[in-house]
Amino acid sequence: MRTEIRFAGFGGQGIIRSGLMLATAACIWGDKNAVQTQSYGPESRGGSCKSEVVIADEEIDYPKVDEPDIVMIMSQEAYNKYVSTAKKGATILLDPSMVTEVESSLHLKTYNIPATKIAQKLGKTIIANVVMLGALTAITKIVTPEAMKKAVAQNVPRGTEKLNLAAFKRGYEYGRQLKG
Repeated sequence: MRTEIRFAGFGGQGIIRSGLMLATAACIWGDKNAVQTQSYGPESRGGSCKSEVVIADEEIDYPKVDEPDIVMIMSQEAYNKYVSTAKKGATILLDPSMVTEVESSLHLKTYNIPATKIAQKLGKTIIANVVMLGALTAITKIVTPEAMKKAVAQNVPRGTEKLNLAAFKRGYEYGRQLKG
């Protein structure tokens, strides 16, 4: 089993942190191999960025994501740039308040996760990425919810664990409802 995941958005949304959390969940608490890579523009906030994770049962000899099986998109620019790179039948999670122009003819399983709105209701839009991780966990089952919760708690700023775990829970519940 080899699963390729791409997170894409702009700097300041926690895109790179999302990839780190997923890779941590998979290899530290999920008994799988994982590798995470990242790239971002010269701007620290507002520029495009992506984080890629490869999760596999066997050793990973090639760490790059070529045709992602799962794509989490949190900006229109990222959608325009990366949706066409997804494997046919891939799972796409996007935030409809950030991605408003979507091509309907693509052969993808698309899930709209209102992560920014959910995060706003919890009090901080900066946790929208953790809402998305919750939904990703519920929809794809790539890692267990327990493993992801541990990774979230370990990778967020001290003192924000409770808020981030609430964001994860809300996203997970939303994802479960979408999945049926």
